[in-house]
Amino acid sequence: MTVTDPVGAWHRLADSSVLLDGFHALKHAVRFGAEIPVAVTADLEATLALADELAPDVRGMLDALLAQVPEPTYRSLVPRPHPTAVAALAVRPSRAANLEKLAHTPRTAPVVVLDNPRNLGNAGAVIRLAAGFGATGVVTTGTLDPWHPTVVRGGAGLHFATAVERLTVDELPSGPVFALDPEGDDIRGTKLPDDAVLAFGSERIGLSAALRARADHLVALPMRPHVSSYNLATSVAMTLYHWSATGGAIS
Repeated sequence: MTVTDPVGAWHRLADSSVLLDGFHALKHAVRFGAEIPVAVTADLEATLALADELAPDVRGMLDALLAQVPEPTYRSLVPRPHPTAVAALAVRPSRAANLEKLAHTPRTAPVVVLDNPRNLGNAGAVIRLAAGFGATGVVTTGTLDPWHPTVVRGGAGLHFATAVERLTVDELPSGPVFALDPEGDDIRGTKLPDDAVLAFGSERIGLSAALRARADHLVALPMRPHVSSYNLATSVAMTLYHWSATGGAIS
């Protein structure tokens, strides 16, 4: 149900909530069961028309959630206005809930680990990929917050379709760790099990010593000689595709 004072609710909740930037982030969050206390748009008619076209399955829920506010008000609420002029605040899943999902066995899809990632946009793209492939979750180590607004924007709201949490290497979920490394065995000769923990090093320095020591297997993506590396999100996409193409089920 639309709140009676969306601007007041926004100001009360902004510091403790996840910012959903744009129509697609809101659409995905609603579709995957996020708790959304307030959602606003500068053009309700256009937003609902977009829902009719792109998300008829959640159109009724969006109609009930959204409140129209003047465009200057919308722009004052967000740091970087989205072309769709839609924004919402969502409740971040608890750490305990994420840990429960990550630890659940038997696991039917891998967990993706980003070891000390640096680029917020890359992290968001990885979460979007993981959700698309039905991965159990995405774990980051290091200082980057995987729920940073820029990461959520890059993930198009699909954080709510998988478990996303920051952990230490010692806290990683159980399962055989397959770490991507140029010195590893060609991944094309490896079948990745459903309970695999797929670890990817940072964009600049690769795997940390701690994660390399934790790895059960080092695997490498095929790459032309003299090419240094792939983009992080590309590496994750190739690895998850290999998992799915060799028997992994996308649910």
